[in-house]
Amino acid sequence: MDLSNLKPAAGSKHSKKRVGRGHGTGQGTQAGRGHKGAQSRSGYHFKRGFEGGQMPLHRRVPKRGFHNPFRVEYEVVNLDQLAAKFDAGAVVTPELLREHGLVARGTAPIKILARGDIGKALTVRAHKFSGKAAEKIAAAGGATEQL
Repeated sequence: MDLSNLKPAAGSKHSKKRVGRGHGTGQGTQAGRGHKGAQSRSGYHFKRGFEGGQMPLHRRVPKRGFHNPFRVEYEVVNLDQLAAKFDAGAVVTPELLREHGLVARGTAPIKILARGDIGKALTVRAHKFSGKAAEKIAAAGGATEQL
């Protein structure tokens, strides 16, 4: 067997249906397009989401409230998580948080929240801090650096 005797499997290839080639073919006159209407005409094109005159799904589904396109979603890290993962005197950076698995998404900015207590002096670098979190870090002898 070589490339010269390769053939498709028997019955896998069909000859193209030639529509609109006379009455005797069984696909003459309307050529499978039915009678009249927009879809029977040449050049017919329906709009994206068109459902034959029925109210399209994107208009049927209710929309509520205001969706801010400029909203910033932060990855949240709490003080008790920092206390569990890092030793006293450590400099906590976003890269370090990703390595330790405290932050999932790679690109999102990071916000430190005040859940739990921190008894270690840590230098924490993040994009945002809650007021209480900054107070607790400072009270423990640590420092906060906003990126």
